Amino acid sequence: MLDIKFVRDNVDAVAEALARRGFQGSFDEFLESNRRRLALLKEAEELRNRRNTVSQEIGRMKRSGIDASEIMAEMKSVGERIRLIEEDIRIIEDKQSEFLLNVPNMPHRSVPVGRDETENVEIRRWGEPRRFDFEPLNHWDIAERLDIIDFQRGAKIAGSRFAVMKGMGARLERALMNLMLDEHTSRGYKEIFPPLMVNRASMTGTGQLPKFEAELFRVLDPEYYLIPTAEVPVTNLHREEILNELDLPIYYTAYTPCFRREAGSHGKDVRGLIRQHQFNKVELVKFVRPEDSYNELEGLTLDAEAILQKLNLPYRVIVLCTGDMGFSAAKTYDIEVWLPGQDRYREISSCSNFEDFQSRRADIRFRRDGKKGTEYVHTLNGSGLAIGRTVVAILENYQQANGSVLLPEALRPYMKAEVIE
Repeated sequence: MLDIKFVRDNVDAVAEALARRGFQGSFDEFLESNRRRLALLKEAEELRNRRNTVSQEIGRMKRSGIDASEIMAEMKSVGERIRLIEEDIRIIEDKQSEFLLNVPNMPHRSVPVGRDETENVEIRRWGEPRRFDFEPLNHWDIAERLDIIDFQRGAKIAGSRFAVMKGMGARLERALMNLMLDEHTSRGYKEIFPPLMVNRASMTGTGQLPKFEAELFRVLDPEYYLIPTAEVPVTNLHREEILNELDLPIYYTAYTPCFRREAGSHGKDVRGLIRQHQFNKVELVKFVRPEDSYNELEGLTLDAEAILQKLNLPYRVIVLCTGDMGFSAAKTYDIEVWLPGQDRYREISSCSNFEDFQSRRADIRFRRDGKKGTEYVHTLNGSGLAIGRTVVAILENYQQANGSVLLPEALRPYMKAEVIE
């Protein structure tokens, strides 16, 4: 969440920045409640000063043998008024914090202003899309011919937007997981295998709650949420902790299944693996000093790109405009892989710097070496990569005229094969 003191002191600038990312909310009620809060703070301070002054007078009266019962009764009512004011201030501050839990992060000054995904800005490309001497197929047609993904039985077992990986398809999913984890751990990320269900505090800490509850799968009695991404449990590893500056930066990588209801996506990508309720992903998470976070974002994005380069899959990197960024992000790069079966680039990784937006919600701080006090860390994360979408990219980019799929060289030791046929 945003720094509540900063918002109180700079509400016009905050509202202007959030308007650039399409935030429709109003700060009028927040401002009015803050005026009420300031008035109550002033009244409480005046009453405390009066009580201190009168307390000294009461002491003098008692020492002089003067009856002070009347003025003591008055001070009792003053004390009760102070208690009521403090309770009103607490209620106002709780409501202000609740309001800010639904307010998105402010975009970094380098983020291009735009309304939606059509105004994102491409910043680089890697690799050349393959030229086919036959009409390339979509991945679901390739998978059906090779009998490696069963969408019909996935729907029978669970429902729409589920799939069964089988045979070489299941092995490909596992091989990609291992390749990605091996690559990222070799780059200094510590591997984590976290719980797949988390509590409400964890979802609130990373920004999924309260705003996006409709997109989450929830278990009742006791209440748990199935994770939509490993970002949630991994970031919350350090919730309510104070880290040492000398331990920063901290890099984690985690493979997990992910679960999303895909609320509002009806009719989008109804076929294939692009938009599933359950999918596998390898995530990258960083905890860093504030002054380092934007260099760390560049490094995080390069680490995700390294997987696509290792698999020799063409891709492009775009910076999201203000109107297309996620709720918690201050700046985001999307990596989009080329899919010849769809004749377009599709997102395979999203790499974001949240600055202190998540760490304020989750209370993750650090203490600088040799200094008193604490500061909020900056958190970052990115997909390294979405495994199902990587399967899609391999099937479509490496398909052969005879219906087989040649495997990228980097995967062959994991697959113990050179081709799926």
